[in-house]
Amino acid sequence: MTARHRAPGRVAVHLLLWGYAVVALLPLVVMVRNTLVVTCGAVLLGTAVSALAAYPLARYDFAGNRVLGAYFLAGLMLPIRLGLVPIFYLMDSMGLIDSLLGLTLLYAASGVPFCVFVLSAFYRSLPGELDEAARLDGAGEFRIFGQIMLPLVRPALASVMLFQFVPLWHEFLYPLVLLRSDERFTIPRGLSQLFGEYTTDWSALFAGLVLATAPLFVLFVLAARQIITGMTAGMSK
Repeated sequence: MTARHRAPGRVAVHLLLWGYAVVALLPLVVMVRNTLVVTCGAVLLGTAVSALAAYPLARYDFAGNRVLGAYFLAGLMLPIRLGLVPIFYLMDSMGLIDSLLGLTLLYAASGVPFCVFVLSAFYRSLPGELDEAARLDGAGEFRIFGQIMLPLVRPALASVMLFQFVPLWHEFLYPLVLLRSDERFTIPRGLSQLFGEYTTDWSALFAGLVLATAPLFVLFVLAARQIITGMTAGMSK
């Protein structure tokens, strides 16, 4: 048989193999999208709330400041896993069981105490002359926060976002408890389905582990400079 006659057969085989690969990897790809949506949404929401909460705690002296600071600090002392049962009933009463939105809100709230604690320290390290000069120039409080203070703590924002992202990406307990539908599974929850009592789908498991690790590697490469800057910013003061 000539090469010209063998070419259509090769094309058909390649198309068949690629089609099988797409069908086999589709559940894993869906889980990666679910995990990205939940994790990125939670990190962005939690960081935004924390940046807004930490700024007045660090830069203003008002009644209840210390109490609010202690309240956020207490959140670091209580692991979120201790609240599994009440959180489940709360989510159930709000209709957020088997919902990516409910999982996103839960994750965002769990990261707020740590982010407030770190960002407050960075806000306090900024000289008071910056906002005083901005007020003399007629800048409002929201403009001072958004255009002066927030850019100066950008390395800290990158650091807290990374420290939230990694554990949330691998979180298994709450997806196990709150998610029921296969199409809403995150990567850790979905990979657990590959372990059977008597058999384990090792090929699909290893493919899923590669997909689970790749985004973290890309994140570290892209954010390495900001992370190092954020972690060493306090050493030069």
